[in-house]
Amino acid sequence: MYIRINNRSVEALPGETVIETAERLGCVIPSLCRVKGAEHRASCMVCAVKNCANGQIIPSCTTVVTEGMSIDTESREVLLIRSLSLELLLSDHRADCEAPCSQVCPQGLDIERVLLHCDEGHYDKAFHLISRSFALPELPCDACRAPCEKACRRGTVDRAVAIRSVIKEVSGMFTPGAVAPENGAPKRKPDANLFYSRPGRFSDKEKERLISTVTAPSRCLHCACAGRKGCRLRACADACGIRRPRYGVSSALPVMTREHIVGTLWFEQAKCIRCGLCVYNSDNGFTFKGRGFGMQVMIPEENKNNVKEDLADLCPTGALYRVSS
Repeated sequence: MYIRINNRSVEALPGETVIETAERLGCVIPSLCRVKGAEHRASCMVCAVKNCANGQIIPSCTTVVTEGMSIDTESREVLLIRSLSLELLLSDHRADCEAPCSQVCPQGLDIERVLLHCDEGHYDKAFHLISRSFALPELPCDACRAPCEKACRRGTVDRAVAIRSVIKEVSGMFTPGAVAPENGAPKRKPDANLFYSRPGRFSDKEKERLISTVTAPSRCLHCACAGRKGCRLRACADACGIRRPRYGVSSALPVMTREHIVGTLWFEQAKCIRCGLCVYNSDNGFTFKGRGFGMQVMIPEENKNNVKEDLADLCPTGALYRVSS
């Protein structure tokens, strides 16, 4: 059986989906709700294509090829539909991809990571990061206008973290030779062209919760997404040229609440796009709650031990992720 993809004739194998046929032809079609080898259902519509034979827009990840198909994967119309699908998913995604403080540091210091090491008592690791960005023993923080503290997400809750004071304190614990800096190591400079998600404004109730529950010594909210590395949602947004969400955050899910599942596996509901990969690929584990727009992915407490940690590899958004112990 032969079909046409972007006006090229290609032999389709029996039972093959449109996206599988296109991939053999070398056509790249993005998808969030599909992972090769995993059970999935069409939900995100990021893989949308057009069957020019009948004018239908179809999900390529679940549509089986049929005789006479003429598939368009690259027209302006198809790309616009994918982009709109992404925009809608992003409007329901409450998260910071990167910590705002790290984004604005003129020295390229990963401030959130420094604060995380400090809160864990790993001051040598914090100093190591500082030594890569600053020409120690001099610290530019005194002359800096502290954009990091102005951008600090904690400042929207009560008051910003005293970032410069923490940097000075950690630097004072060591001499420039105590932890060997990586001479010539590049500074961490966040790419301004990458898509960057924001969680929207915190409600009064969320502020109260964060004040009472975030009790780390630095008071940092640690808002950088732990699952940002390899995030397919961000990669798709980048590929579509999306830099910031077009629509305001519509999700009512509580921000910055993470649930321990098992071992090193954690789940953040506010980052979930309800693709269902964790539901379809866990045996008596994750499940759907509710229907329609208010549907959520959740896991009963008694089901947590049924879940394997490598389930995080399927998640396209960093909602389900592993952290080192």
